[in-house]
Amino acid sequence: MKRLNLYESDDKMIDLISDNYSMLQGLGAFGIRLGFGDKTVEEVCIEQHVDCYTFLIVVNFIINGYAPKETDERISVETLLGYLRASHRYFLDFQLPAIREKLQNTISPNDSMGTLIMHLYDDYARDIHRHMKYEEKNFFPYVESLLKGEQLPKYNVDIFAKHHSDTTSKLQEIKSIIIKYLPHDGLSNNKLTDTLYNLYNNEEWLGNHSNVEEQLFVPAIRALEKKIESEGISSRISDIIKNVESGETISDREKDIVVCLVQGMSNKEIANHLFISVNTVITHRRNIARKLNIHSVAGLTIYAIANNLIDKKCFT
Repeated sequence: MKRLNLYESDDKMIDLISDNYSMLQGLGAFGIRLGFGDKTVEEVCIEQHVDCYTFLIVVNFIINGYAPKETDERISVETLLGYLRASHRYFLDFQLPAIREKLQNTISPNDSMGTLIMHLYDDYARDIHRHMKYEEKNFFPYVESLLKGEQLPKYNVDIFAKHHSDTTSKLQEIKSIIIKYLPHDGLSNNKLTDTLYNLYNNEEWLGNHSNVEEQLFVPAIRALEKKIESEGISSRISDIIKNVESGETISDREKDIVVCLVQGMSNKEIANHLFISVNTVITHRRNIARKLNIHSVAGLTIYAIANNLIDKKCFT
């Protein structure tokens, strides 16, 4: 920890965990096994095939609230995705059932207040399941498609961010009811205190998880979307130029048609402007598309600019 109290790659992993025991679960979510001796963070990450930079970004964000710039392309989206998926499994398969069991062992089955608390907890657990299952069914597969260089046309990270709701309100209600209203004797008081402690840890963990998604994962996905979109545009322009270079040349009349199309004229307007029939315009357009292998006005615009048929200043 040399600058801004941030952990760095040459710090010992044991020191990081000793200072912040709450990061033990984080190690598991990254797939880092214990038994790493006195190795540095970097040594442990390399040995266990974890992206060190992304690991430290998450650690310093959770511990110190430090978030990088949204355009930080060094963050590994694949590593973050694996971390979030493993966190879901830990929370749904272990943490939620464990807390329920503690509540059940603490609250008397004959206590009507206790029964209501159990109902509240089960509602809360169902909400968490729905929330995380939505991400696993919709958002995570979308991210996987981005990592393959694909972008689904009807989904993006802003849709996810818009529906990424708070999941802690019911948990806060449960804690408040237990503290304020649940009757208990001295014998069960220690059990209640232990259960409450777990509920508070649960809330803190879920808050950290949600913040990692919103402030680290979402910006990283947004940057990836922009990168893929930019690469796609560059690729399409390159394809158009290649088609133009390798294809047939178009006639002067067809060039006139291209200019009219780029200027936004309809077939009828082009016919009137060039003193030809609409059918002749349609025939020319078919020939242009066949020769250039360009079927959109945007593509024809690029062609027209590249071949000095129009002034690109008109489009700036």
